[in-house]
Amino acid sequence: MDISIEMISSCEIAYIRRTGPYGPENVQIMEQLKSWAREENLFNETSIILGIAQDNPKLTEPKDCRYDTCLVVSDEFKVDNKYINFGKIIGGKYCVFKISHTAEDMQKAWDEIFSELSKRDYEFDDRRPIIERYAIQMINKHFCEICVPII
Repeated sequence: MDISIEMISSCEIAYIRRTGPYGPENVQIMEQLKSWAREENLFNETSIILGIAQDNPKLTEPKDCRYDTCLVVSDEFKVDNKYINFGKIIGGKYCVFKISHTAEDMQKAWDEIFSELSKRDYEFDDRRPIIERYAIQMINKHFCEICVPII
């Protein structure tokens, strides 16, 4: 697992939200978002998809946990679609964990990120969500990133 520090810029997103326990169902809304993005001619080699778990499952009932699958879009992009929401990601300083794009490595990274932050004396900024970042160019090389906001 490669670890780096990055200043991530604020950005506009189009997203689909799912409420329920985190798990394989999140992949289904990822596929829905990609299908929509293809229909809108928004999905290409420079696309960036984000996965955002809005709630801590240790503090929130699994049935109430929210997961957003997002596509970074331009500031001007708008479309009238009842299934697509629009929002903004607040930028800032992030500790970025580059990992192999497998279910096992994702789970291992989630299990280790907070101890890694502690080892490196980084403080988690709980005012911003942790972001799973799937840049198409990285996915094609079988990698993705977990971006943890830090102070």
